[in-house]
Amino acid sequence: MLEAVLADREGRSVSAIAASIGLPRATAHRQIATLLQDGYLARLANGRLVAGPRLLALVQLVDHKQVIVAAAAPVLHRLAERLACVVQLGTLENDMVTYRIKTGQRAGDFFTRVGLQLEAYCTGIGKVLLAHLPDREREAYLATGPFPALTARTITDPEHLRAELATVHARGFARDDEEIAEGLVCLAVPVHNPDGDVAAAISASRSAAMLRGVPDDALLEHLRAAAHAIEEAIRVN
Repeated sequence: MLEAVLADREGRSVSAIAASIGLPRATAHRQIATLLQDGYLARLANGRLVAGPRLLALVQLVDHKQVIVAAAAPVLHRLAERLACVVQLGTLENDMVTYRIKTGQRAGDFFTRVGLQLEAYCTGIGKVLLAHLPDREREAYLATGPFPALTARTITDPEHLRAELATVHARGFARDDEEIAEGLVCLAVPVHNPDGDVAAAISASRSAAMLRGVPDDALLEHLRAAAHAIEEAIRVN
């Protein structure tokens, strides 16, 4: 009943809404009375029913990215154990990568931490997220360059970064080749939400010496399988 009322755009009566969903009129009026009393609905001066203060307060607590984090945590813990490396999940807020999961062997030795924000242009996760921004937003980001060099390998030129992001988008993964810290290499892939947009990215990080002994294809296979598992876990049934 609550869903039907909120979906109504015609200002129909409670009886009409009840009929449209096959609910007895008396039952509908009892449910509406309860929803009004509990604050999930409110009645405007013109009689229209709208979302009430309690429902609006609950909406403010909902963060769809936290849904992804909850679904991803067990998947990434298993992945980190399987790969014997540090696995992370990040999202993009205000042009910065926010790290939301960090797990794996020697995770405490890495400078990142859950809740930390880092620049996006020099990380695998960041490049994946930037590559999947709408064109206008990505161009606005590139217009803020040139970007500070953190290592000798950091991409600082906006044109070079634009080409790198196009490559990332086309091939479906990003590589941070000692761009944020010397000796640290990572691969990252996107995680899509149910409507197909890229909502997060996951990465596997190791020392450059360790990763050079493991083919990219092998790591990417594991990362992509983990991303698919997360996407399936958040799919609406």
